[in-house]
Amino acid sequence: MAASPPDSGADRDQVHPLETSDRETVDGLLAVEQPGDDHLVDAARLLIRYDGFPGAADLRQDLVKAITHWGLDRPALEARCRALWQGGFRPGRPQADQAVGSGFDTDAAADP
Repeated sequence: MAASPPDSGADRDQVHPLETSDRETVDGLLAVEQPGDDHLVDAARLLIRYDGFPGAADLRQDLVKAITHWGLDRPALEARCRALWQGGFRPGRPQADQAVGSGFDTDAAADP
């Protein structure tokens, strides 16, 4: 009986180093009914991360499932995210339209 060639791994899926933590994020996105800005950006960045990656097919499928549930496709998601970034969105920072500080110097009507 002939020996089989050594397994080169070329036909096996790879495991992305961030796949475990990204799986938690994707599971959270699947539970979202109405996505906020952070949800949209997370979905878009993960779609980009795993685009063309030789593995994590279930993760990609779940991302598509989440954005489809939100009534979006990938081009629509990218357009929404592009508008967010151009509008000044930055993860972890409050949006410009949110009030920050005491506001004492912004209310001209307060002067007697």
